[in-house]
Amino acid sequence: MSRHPSVQWAQRSDKIYITIELPDAKDVKLKLEPEGKFFFSATKDGIPYEVDLELLDKINVEESKYNIGVRHIVYVIQKAEKKWWSRLIKQEGKPPAFLKVDWDRWVDEDEENEKRFDFDDMDFSKLDMGGDDDFDMDDTNDEEEEPKEGEAAGKEESMAPTDEEVKAKEEPVQPVAEEAKA
Repeated sequence: MSRHPSVQWAQRSDKIYITIELPDAKDVKLKLEPEGKFFFSATKDGIPYEVDLELLDKINVEESKYNIGVRHIVYVIQKAEKKWWSRLIKQEGKPPAFLKVDWDRWVDEDEENEKRFDFDDMDFSKLDMGGDDDFDMDDTNDEEEEPKEGEAAGKEESMAPTDEEVKAKEEPVQPVAEEAKA
């Protein structure tokens, strides 16, 4: 009998994100059918894992894509019709225990059209972050200067309180009288 990996999902009006959390998965098989059938199988440490979902509505198989990573498998499924789904699967009621909402990717329906800065598709190598290309950490002067004659060897001596400061701390603080109002 197969086990179920942890599956997270999120949606936009035009696509579904399905993330399967299964680090070091081997023999990964993915199958997607236009009527909304989603199937995943893999092994980890010789143990078979499987997910078989009947999605709520039809999808566009040709426009959908996936990425098999070291820690997880991400499938971006294109919906056949641009609309928000009330849930991921056809089955009504409580979803399976292994199926959770991906709050990191989730966007509410009324927030979808707002401009949000998304780092997912950004290529940071093309950014010129400024700075000096010739900067070398080894060029900094790490040697401490010797104190000149007549100067203190360190700042520790100047941190000690004076006699007046000690005496002022020992005296109780007197409240200030309020000014009379005219």
